[in-house]
Formats: sequence, structure tokens, C-alpha cells
Amino acid sequence: MEPRSHITLSELQRRVKAVLTEQFEAPIWVAAELSELKVNYSGHCYMELIEKGRGSANGVPTAQARAVIWRSNYPRIAGTFEATTGQKLTAGLRILAQVLITYHELYGFSLQIIDIDPAYTLGDMEQQRLETIARLEEEGVWDMNRELEMPLLVQRIALISSAQAAGYQDFCKELARTDYAYRLTLFDAYMQGAAAEESILAALDEVAARQEEFDVVVIVRGGGSVSDLNCFNAYRLCSHIAQFPLPVLTGIGHDKDQSVADMVAHTPLKTPTAVAGWLNERMERIEGWLEGAAQQLHDAVIARMRDEELQLEQLGSELSRRSVERMVGERLRLEQLQRRLPELLEERFKREAERLEGAREAVESRSPERILQLGFAIVRAEGKALKRIDEIKAAKQLEIEVAEGKIEIEHSKR
Repeated sequence: MEPRSHITLSELQRRVKAVLTEQFEAPIWVAAELSELKVNYSGHCYMELIEKGRGSANGVPTAQARAVIWRSNYPRIAGTFEATTGQKLTAGLRILAQVLITYHELYGFSLQIIDIDPAYTLGDMEQQRLETIARLEEEGVWDMNRELEMPLLVQRIALISSAQAAGYQDFCKELARTDYAYRLTLFDAYMQGAAAEESILAALDEVAARQEEFDVVVIVRGGGSVSDLNCFNAYRLCSHIAQFPLPVLTGIGHDKDQSVADMVAHTPLKTPTAVAGWLNERMERIEGWLEGAAQQLHDAVIARMRDEELQLEQLGSELSRRSVERMVGERLRLEQLQRRLPELLEERFKREAERLEGAREAVESRSPERILQLGFAIVRAEGKALKRIDEIKAAKQLEIEVAEGKIEIEHSKR
């Protein structure tokens, strides 16, 4: 059997290298995401570039390549990028790099970066910002936190910030300018860099687990570049803020465009100092309202007391007037009774005399003398008036009294 036609591995590598060199002789611009970045002791910067899939494969790398920035170019490229974007070259950023394609028989395919366009990274951040806004609006959560009712008194504050940040110190200093009784609880978190989003999300979860202890959540940090603030445009963080069960106040320290976190927060303010000032002004308004209400209550009580005093005086005057009228009336009635007393007594005496006369006549009409005058007689035996016939039969001597006198007769028994 004759041997198959073939080439050696090194020949294959040389052919691939020749094709790549011929096709990509001039530098080209490539868009990718920085997956890894390391500057070694020699000053060379080694990177891993990736491209992530879209749609259902979002987040899964679909392409990957090694890249390097030689130390002769790295200070210039890194310095220009940081000066323009305000952020160092770091993993997680999307960049537009001008590259030379290289192929080595031992180390394979790689890219030599000779320049990076900072404007692309800034534009990508803005694109991510717009995508976050569109997604939150589409999900219907855009206005949820702003629609929460702000408590009348805001005193129990959950503060998410870095304890070492100047913004945190500014907030506390402004808040302490007044004597209002705030209760401040710090939830320490990274406020910039690759770990910021996860750190702030973790702090929000802690607050949510204790939400009954707080009136509001305040998120503050000092000023920074656009890239420093890019985590506040991230979808997950902004979605958490939009749907958070307590009103969220932000003071992220930006000078130009609002972050998406500001847009979905209940009350966005420019700086940490502005947030504290807003809280103090709110308390001052409430204090003024309470003082006004107290004064109104005081005035109302005084007015009511005066009304009651006046009414009491009126009642006293009315009582005095009616008492006088009653006394005058009673005096007149007494005088009338005194004037009529002789007449009344005479009438009373007359009525009593007539009654006595009637009684006398009734008594006289029933007296024994009157009865005897009518022809009747009284029969007595031994001084006792007889009432039955058998008493007459038993008597020895009878006495018969008539109107003209008495008759005594001997009575004989038969």
C-alpha cells in the first residue's frame, strides 16, 4: 500500500501563518469583551478576549482569543483609556481594539493590541444603559418605587454606602447639622468596580430582610467618572431598586446624565450632601407644620375658652335676670295673696259656718226632742229605753216620755 499524500504539522502551521499574514497584513479593529487582564513584572499586559452569545445563549462565550499589549505601548494605551473613560482597563469591559493578527507555530493564534478606542467603551455603556431602561419599562416595573408613599416622618434610615467613602462622611456630616433624632444603620458595600453591583445587591437583600425596621433606603457615593458609575445602570441592580418595598433615595454624585438607578428610585438627588439636606428640609417642614398645628390648637383652645367664658357670663346674666324676675313675680303673687287674704279668710269662714250650720241642723233634726215633737214617745223601764216588746212585759214600772212631759205607770203582768 502506497503511503497517503501528506504534509508535516510544521508545514501546516507555516501555511496557516502565511494565509493569515497575507489576509491581515494591516491592523484591523476588533470589538470584544475583556475576560482576563494581567500586567506582568516585565510590563507586558496579557489579556483574554471573548465574545458572548445573544438571545438564549446570552452570557455563554462563542469566541475567544489571547491578546497582548507590549510594554512599549501599554502605558500610552492604558493612560489614554483611563483619562477618557475615568476607569482603568479591567475585566468585564467591552472594548474596540486595533490589533495585529499573529500566528506562532508553537503558541497558535493571538492578537497584538496596538490601540484601544475609549469612545467605543463609553458608547457601549450608554447602549447598556438604554437596554436596561427599555427592559424595565417593558417589564412594567419602571414606576413601582416612585409610586410608594413616602412616610410622613423619615427617621429610620438604611444607608448603603462604603464606610471609607467621602460621600458617606459628607452625608453623615450634613445629617448631623440638625438635632433631629435620626436612626442611621449603615450597610457597608463596594460602590465602584467589578464587585460593586453584587455588593450593593447583597446590601439591598439585607435591608429587605429587615424592612419593618426602616422608613427609607438611601444609596450614596461620591462623584466619579461615567465608567465608575456604570454599575448603577446595570439591569439587575436597577430592577431591585425599582421593585424595592421601601422608598429609595439616591445621591450617587454624578454631574451630568442620571443613572438608571436614579431614574427608578423614589427620590433621586445629585450628591450625598443633597440627600441629607433633603431629609433635613423635610423634617424642618414637618416641624414647622407641627408648630403651626400646635399654635392653631392653642389658639383654638383659647378661643373656645373665651367662648365658654362668654357663654357662662351670658348664662349667669340670664340666671340672675330670671331669678330677679322670679323673685319679683313671687313677691307680686305674695302681695296679691296678702291683699286677698282677708277676703279668702272671710270666704273660708263663711263656708265653714255654712258647713257647721248644716251639720247643726242635721244633728238637731235627729235629736230626741225633735223626734218627740213629731209624735213619737220613749218608753223606759228603770231608766233604760226599751226596744222590744218582751222587755215591756218584764218591767214592773214604765216611764213614757212624750214631747210635753213624762208619764209613769204601773205595769201589771198578764
